[in-house]
Amino acid sequence: MTSPLPVAFVAGKSGLWRIETVKPVIGDSLPAATRLTVIEDVDRQAHDDCAWILRGVTSNIRYTNRREADALASQQQGLNRSEAVRAALIPIRKNAAWWALTQDERRAVFEEQSQHIGIGMTVLPEVSRRLHHARDLGGPFDFLTWFEYAPAQADAFETMVAQLRATPEWRYVDWEIDIRLSRA
Repeated sequence: MTSPLPVAFVAGKSGLWRIETVKPVIGDSLPAATRLTVIEDVDRQAHDDCAWILRGVTSNIRYTNRREADALASQQQGLNRSEAVRAALIPIRKNAAWWALTQDERRAVFEEQSQHIGIGMTVLPEVSRRLHHARDLGGPFDFLTWFEYAPAQADAFETMVAQLRATPEWRYVDWEIDIRLSRA
């Protein structure tokens, strides 16, 4: 396992990413902002004038078996590719019923019933992604999912997101916001 990477998504008036839309899918929205900065340096401080900050950390692989982890690793492209000028930040909170399940029960919903990994693999390697765990950090969301892709991949990304939201896993989501971004 690589070392956990603390990441802060800071929304305000400055940042590399322009916030195009903030759409609550389930639950409330977030305060308005025009730009987003992704901070991967734990020593760097967020701006004082930010509208909101979401914090997460990369972690060990969960809900994934060895074959799936190897397949993902062999297909996944890195972040910050020059052609990937579109992004999505999708913060998600799951309900108490999800967290009452055991690890193997969550795995069964995640992959055996919902084919979460299989659906995600359909857009690799063109769409890069990184999952940030936030539940244990005391923030409002459990997961912060970050995606980057080229404009030509927008339709494939939309199809993937729609397929995931139609799965049994999404019965457990009680707060989700879809934040779309772009950079020049």
